[in-house]
Amino acid sequence: MSFRRRPLAHLPARGRPALRAACAAALMLSGCLSGCGDNDSGGSSQAGFVKGDDGFDTVPVAARKPAPAIDGRTTHGDPLNIADYKGKVVVLNIWGSWCGPCIAEAPGFAEVAEENRSKGVQFVGINTRDSSTAQAISFEERHELPYPSLFDPSGKLMLRFPKGSLNPQFLPSTIVVDRHGRTAARAIGPLGEQQLRKMIQPLTAED
Repeated sequence: MSFRRRPLAHLPARGRPALRAACAAALMLSGCLSGCGDNDSGGSSQAGFVKGDDGFDTVPVAARKPAPAIDGRTTHGDPLNIADYKGKVVVLNIWGSWCGPCIAEAPGFAEVAEENRSKGVQFVGINTRDSSTAQAISFEERHELPYPSLFDPSGKLMLRFPKGSLNPQFLPSTIVVDRHGRTAARAIGPLGEQQLRKMIQPLTAED
């Protein structure tokens, strides 16, 4: 059985705004389900985490837990394992080239990554939901990202963060791992430069 699509122009004028709104809502829902809802735990329950007013949550030192193994191939095909950065503060940013908020925050991430390189801070991206490395590499070059990104088209790396922890739930999400490999902070949604600096600064002062 086949159906003929009825052109929008043939609809009564009064019905067009409602249809447009319904289509927009369907597209937004589709984007969330494909991009950020797969590993949504329905909220974080990690013991001891502190919900901040600056757009990110933090975990006191005594309550931190080891971050999961995050490793794989970068968008350029090189092996990368964040365990190799132990002793550094690691900022994990989960992004997609198609994601509007990811595009908006990228220039600030590039700048803050350069600022903090000498302070022992390593940024690592996790690119997800892009069908090819070409899309991801184009994004990296366009925004001049000075750090590598793991290529994770199916989102498997995101699922390594256990439910009930400070796990990434939407795109973009940012996870900060302390110098001892423990999850220390998380932001869900885009971060401005000042927010990102505030998120990182206390961790650079820790032993």
